[in-house]
Amino acid sequence: MTAKASRSLEELFTAWGVTCHEFRQQSQVTIASGMFLSAMAQLRDEAGFDMLTDVTAADLLEYGGEDRYRVVYQLINTTSGKRLEVRVHVNDPEPRLPSMYPLWKSADWLEREVYDMFGVVFDGHPNPKRLLMPEEFQSFPLRKDYPVKGRGERHNFPVITRAES
Repeated sequence: MTAKASRSLEELFTAWGVTCHEFRQQSQVTIASGMFLSAMAQLRDEAGFDMLTDVTAADLLEYGGEDRYRVVYQLINTTSGKRLEVRVHVNDPEPRLPSMYPLWKSADWLEREVYDMFGVVFDGHPNPKRLLMPEEFQSFPLRKDYPVKGRGERHNFPVITRAES
């Protein structure tokens, strides 16, 4: 892995056929899910984005577009200080993306959290278990179609006493 940029962002975006948007001195780009893995590898290896700081998602169900989930990756080039927000869309019935863990080890818990809350599966993740919710939990609580008061799942969880924890 190299932190030195060998290609500019503009060159990469032109090669991918995508448009970059600037907002408050931060670049934002949306990448198609089919080219996501190779694009992220190029951002790391050729553009010098050597740090993944965050992975999150949004459920776009009520926005009426053709895509259901937006997964957002925050990258930093630690040499230049440049920040990049990479967006990729996935859809039901089984939202999937390749894991970024092989490129950035910091993706480990971040992707697990997105899986736990939204149900996006990250193929190739080394430990795809729930992180925040109990293993018995069947739903994904940050999806827009999940009821605000839940579905009564809390009554089925095992009770753990202080001595057992």
